[in-house]
Amino acid sequence: MAEPRRADLKALKALANPLRQRILELLASSGPATSTTLAERLGVTSGGTSYNLRVLAENGFVEELPERARGRERWWRAVPHDLRLPPAEDDPAKAAIGELHRLWLAGDTELYERFERERPQLGEWADAIPYSRGAITVTLDELGDFFEAYLALLRRYQRPDDETPEGARRVETRMLAFPAPGGEEAARD
Repeated sequence: MAEPRRADLKALKALANPLRQRILELLASSGPATSTTLAERLGVTSGGTSYNLRVLAENGFVEELPERARGRERWWRAVPHDLRLPPAEDDPAKAAIGELHRLWLAGDTELYERFERERPQLGEWADAIPYSRGAITVTLDELGDFFEAYLALLRRYQRPDDETPEGARRVETRMLAFPAPGGEEAARD
């Protein structure tokens, strides 16, 4: 698994782009692709995907697969990463993190809506939707521990394709936690 990496402003800006998010999602879900293939699937120009792939590569989010190249054709794949967002203390980072969160949430909503549309064709997987809503009362340090425990659980079930058991399929997972609105009065002493 990838080592945790603190995102710098350059990486945040690279990720806070809708087309780059869509490219990363396609590479993660469908596997390696060329700029042309991605452009066709995303409805954009191959020049646009080529440029954005280079930006993602400069920031360590995708890499080229030279062994699959033929002539000028370049193949790309997503690089597993454990990206940690920095505190949003300065305005440029705050803006990029805010945009990144908005893009992720919008993408997750779109992904779930697609699942609902395709649900009738999923057979035995159609009702495989574990869902939990809850709240915890923790310190900031405990919230960090909670998140690390969640990541450890997630890693336990992530495995390379050659170790995936028969009958398994990709299952999207999300964890979102945020302080309850209400300011300081919501905090407990």
